[in-house]
Amino acid sequence: MENKDKLPINEPITIWDKEQRGHLKIFIGYAPGVGKTYTMLTEGNRRKKYGQDVVIGYVESHNRTETDDQIGDLEIIPLKKVLYNKTEMDEMDTESIIAKKPQVVLIDELAHTNAPGSKNKKRYMDVEEILNQGINVITTLNIQHLESLNDVVYQITGIKVKETIPDYIVDKADEIVVVDLTPDALQNRLNRGKIYDPEKVTHALKNFFRKVNLNALRELTLRQTAEEVDEELSEYMKKEGIRDNWHTAERITVCISAGPSSKKLIRRGARIAKRYKCEWYVITVTCTNRFAKKQSLKDRQLLHTHFQLAKQLGAEVATLEGKSVTEEIVKWCNEKHITQIFIGYPRRTLFELIFRGSTVSKLIKKLNNVDIHLIANEVK
Repeated sequence: MENKDKLPINEPITIWDKEQRGHLKIFIGYAPGVGKTYTMLTEGNRRKKYGQDVVIGYVESHNRTETDDQIGDLEIIPLKKVLYNKTEMDEMDTESIIAKKPQVVLIDELAHTNAPGSKNKKRYMDVEEILNQGINVITTLNIQHLESLNDVVYQITGIKVKETIPDYIVDKADEIVVVDLTPDALQNRLNRGKIYDPEKVTHALKNFFRKVNLNALRELTLRQTAEEVDEELSEYMKKEGIRDNWHTAERITVCISAGPSSKKLIRRGARIAKRYKCEWYVITVTCTNRFAKKQSLKDRQLLHTHFQLAKQLGAEVATLEGKSVTEEIVKWCNEKHITQIFIGYPRRTLFELIFRGSTVSKLIKKLNNVDIHLIANEVK
């Protein structure tokens, strides 16, 4: 009888068993020369000093003296020869690393494309094999090699990066450390011949190493890693049941209705979000309470128009539903760790205020760590 669950031969399997898989640490930078390889080697020497079995799987020093000096007495696994078109190419020997089974292996240039004829097309695939054998990996990466940022990097630099890695490799990393250097300091290193040979410096400064490029790539790197840290913090808070807002990053929610003043609220939220360069949301709550006013076709059309404006200005939009408008907003704020709410001045009738109370007053009582901005309605 045929076993339908049997995997096809040579089907690649990625194992993410935290107990068996090695620990992945990535030193990430925004350009060549910021010090990623140097820092990786320094980390390797530090671990060796404290008794760990550390080897170098691959290192590319680019003949930089300071980097070469950092290799020190770290054991280097010899590279293997790959024959392609009658030419021998040096590549990392993944099989020898796995056979030796060190505690830690240092592997430079994670986004490298292996020579044709290698077992794996990309070096990150070799790294996955090594991690799956329980070996810890410390590696290096430049931000421009992330697949999701390929178009953004091209827009900034005018250079199409061909060697990329899937984002999940970084997402699954256990540690990400930014190796940072100011653009001025990096250009100084370039001028002193610390990155490229002197004859290449002028060309580099006019192209990739222009200050405007370096500033943009540096900000991109810092933002990307901040998002990774923010996701880890959110997961930790969720796991530990922490509902308080720690204000590590601003997150804005604009609460709207079908009223004409909602456009004013959305624009205000967009300006504040731009100032903080943060995530922001535009939400509306459909109240299912039997005393609540039902939405008309015109109301739904207006809300659709408001949401279109919000999306154009960069917001994420959502429609919530529940018997209590207040409770739905509170739940939303706790789940998204919202720090600021923008809401219009309540337009409830005296009857509604007496029997249902003020949404704003309830929010103030229930959201102690959220700043609530009450925005006046537009005068018709």
